[in-house]
Amino acid sequence: MRDLGLIASSCGGLDTRFAAELVNPAAVRGWRPAITLTPTAMRWLASTGGLDDVAAGTDLPVRGVSRLPGEPRPHPDPEVFLFAPASANSVAKLALGIADNQALTVLGDVLGAPGITIVVAYQIQDTRVHHPAWQRHLDTLAGAGVTLHRLDIRRPWTEVLDLLH
Repeated sequence: MRDLGLIASSCGGLDTRFAAELVNPAAVRGWRPAITLTPTAMRWLASTGGLDDVAAGTDLPVRGVSRLPGEPRPHPDPEVFLFAPASANSVAKLALGIADNQALTVLGDVLGAPGITIVVAYQIQDTRVHHPAWQRHLDTLAGAGVTLHRLDIRRPWTEVLDLLH
């Protein structure tokens, strides 16, 4: 079983699709999900009852905040990361090196590192692609070796698991 750093931000479908279409299928495929959520994603899942479904898909704690000094590290150091769903806000922050929450800190610490695979599956409004900075953010991440995939709400999220290696 290989460790998968599975990161998620607050996007439509998080409460109904994250566990069913990413966490559980990843485990079936032989991955051990080490799940870290943005603070808003953690709140969304906690308020909808979806956090229990997510936690049931892994033997590791689901993280939403950083650990305190002296606390043990709750997750291993995966060589493969999947950020899905990734919001436009989180994609922009990752590209700019802004690590203002645990989820972005985890990814920011390994972005561009040799031997690390990162797939970012983002979900955005159609109008976002016209923002003047959007393409630069994608280009920055691609230049760091990130595989980018736009999630289509009409298609199963499980398709991004095929991008992991």
